Amino acid sequence: MARVNSSLTQVRKPFILFVNISFLFLLSFYCTILLFSSNSHLLHQSKRSTNRVQKLDGTVNCSQVHHFHTYQEKCEYVKSTKGCRSDGYIDYLQIFYCICGSSPGLGYTVLILWLILLFYLLANTAANYFCSSLESLSKILQLSPTIAGVTLLSLGNGAPDVFASLASFMGTTGSGGVGLNSVLGGAFFVSSVVVGVISISISSKGVSVDKSSFIRDVLFFLLTLGSLLAIVIVGAINIWGAIAFVSLYFIYVFIVSAAHICRKKDIKVSNIFDISPITRTLFAYDPNEQFGDFSTPLLGYVNDDVEKLGSIEKCGVNNDTEDEDREDNPQNGNCFGLFDSTVWGYFSWFLYIIELPIYLPRRMTIPVVSEERWSKFFGVISVTLAPVLLVALWVSQNKTIGYNRSLVVYLAGGLVGIVFGTVAFVTTKSANPPKRCLLPWLVGGFLMSVAWTYIIANELVSLLVSLGNIFGISPSILGLTLLAWGNSIGDLVANVAMAVNGDQDGAQIAISGSYAGPIFNTIMGLGLGFVFKTWTEYPSSFVIPKDNSMYVTIGFLMAGLLWALVILPRRNMKLDKVLGCGLVAIYFCFLSLRLAQTLGGVPIQGPLTAIFLEP
Repeated sequence: MARVNSSLTQVRKPFILFVNISFLFLLSFYCTILLFSSNSHLLHQSKRSTNRVQKLDGTVNCSQVHHFHTYQEKCEYVKSTKGCRSDGYIDYLQIFYCICGSSPGLGYTVLILWLILLFYLLANTAANYFCSSLESLSKILQLSPTIAGVTLLSLGNGAPDVFASLASFMGTTGSGGVGLNSVLGGAFFVSSVVVGVISISISSKGVSVDKSSFIRDVLFFLLTLGSLLAIVIVGAINIWGAIAFVSLYFIYVFIVSAAHICRKKDIKVSNIFDISPITRTLFAYDPNEQFGDFSTPLLGYVNDDVEKLGSIEKCGVNNDTEDEDREDNPQNGNCFGLFDSTVWGYFSWFLYIIELPIYLPRRMTIPVVSEERWSKFFGVISVTLAPVLLVALWVSQNKTIGYNRSLVVYLAGGLVGIVFGTVAFVTTKSANPPKRCLLPWLVGGFLMSVAWTYIIANELVSLLVSLGNIFGISPSILGLTLLAWGNSIGDLVANVAMAVNGDQDGAQIAISGSYAGPIFNTIMGLGLGFVFKTWTEYPSSFVIPKDNSMYVTIGFLMAGLLWALVILPRRNMKLDKVLGCGLVAIYFCFLSLRLAQTLGGVPIQGPLTAIFLEP
């Protein structure tokens, strides 16, 4: 496990540096807009209703923006067309066509960098805050490793996919097309590409996996996809059908738990979250574990042993392996000898400071009570500001609320926050986190991490929809590819590293997670979205968006599962290149077909879709 963390740290350090430099660029760009541009309304929807361009077009959606030739016409169109308004907090189409209209290269750069930053924030929030709350809750509730693994651990790892799906269902359009495709695309990527790469990477080791667990997971995944296919064929689902679909996961938890109890393999481990492919690996970075301890550099790795936190001159890597490397090569202590210790110290301070704008808003609103990260200052501030953030989120989701009512709600939220902050200040100590009444702190941290994850996921989905309008690509395609890849990259890097650098148990954990995770994301990510939409439309049913390509996605996904189900038992459950190459080939065949269909070369029509889709 130490080698896994070391390799992931090497990948993470330059990426975090890139993310923070990108954020500084985006912040400077937006400040420039506020100071020198007349488009100061980009953080809320424009209320102007200029019909000059809309009359030329005659539509109320944003699909016709490419029919205009000049960026001035396109700018006027996105301002006046209701369908071009973003569901998020930033109007990306106005930034692209109105602010960067004469410089499209700058517009593409801004939006792509913001997309990368949102992906990072989504994964980092899940790793540093969401998983931390779930880990502590599992200890308080005294859950067995098996139950924690298939419930809280899956929830922590699947948080980006689940909340991105929910944001898609809860948007103004509420069709859920992006959510459906992103969840299925992520499940397909993990169960095919990740499993395939793992099998190819360790084929020479002759590692085998547990047959009964593998068959159980694959068969239940096929059952889940069959149920989803039935819902898509029917074209609608009511509240009871949505609840029944969600209940599939509880059946899965019961089966897994019963199997472990019967086999008496429910082995006690100190921390079930140590096997998480996201937690404390690629995205689990916290620049300031203890308030006031400014010696922790930006590129530092958060190790479990707080006493090993390196000084600001040590390039921020804190593990035994790299300590040995540093002893063998003294130049590693100041980043390959490029700077002396004084210059590198100032540079590390600079890196630390530029991280704060990304780090502080979440740290000051999400209560954290772990031993390693406890700070009374942040604890008091977080419980004080958390109610205010929840109120702001609620007001932003209720567009019809008046000014007077919103002011009253804000005052009430501020008053509640002051009360919570006062109680926290009186009852907590600076030296250690609270020991009594710990459950309210953990629940508060869980709720606030959910709020932040939803905010980021909602903004990410809104940006993908805007990029779809800019590129002329269906947002569902972007959800199937870009959103699915972004949310699954952590699983790819961490699971492959765990399988390659670990022993047979590492390979077993990686393969099990590659199937259990998609099962959770498919059932809970889509099921909770179905429940939300059917509840809001009760007693009517929620109509599933018609998308012929959905059958292709589910069909290829099931083909990949059947390939693994047939090949692996026939090869004595050994992970080899036959399994891996087959899974990767199936995924790239699917990707090629979808790309051809998107470009207009291969229409998805045929007897099967005609039977399913004809009224």
